[in-house]
Amino acid sequence: MQSTIETLLTEALQPTRLEVINESAHHAGHSGDDGTGESHFAVIIESPKFAGVSRVMRQRMVNQALGDIPGGRVHALAIKASAPGE
Repeated sequence: MQSTIETLLTEALQPTRLEVINESAHHAGHSGDDGTGESHFAVIIESPKFAGVSRVMRQRMVNQALGDIPGGRVHALAIKASAPGE
């Protein structure tokens, strides 16, 4: 799942920085843990496409790039999105 997220975000947003962190182990046994070890992720992404775009729209852009992954195949996705220089 981590590599899928990385590929989709790279293709859609051409980031200058991208970190996809699997945080599933921290949520083992909690709500949303499906036992796969791929239920909770954090994304840190910097892209020129975020320049002049609101924080809410950046979140939407990331979610749109990921399609059915957030809320479907992945229970939780934390997103920190910025433009270069921020």
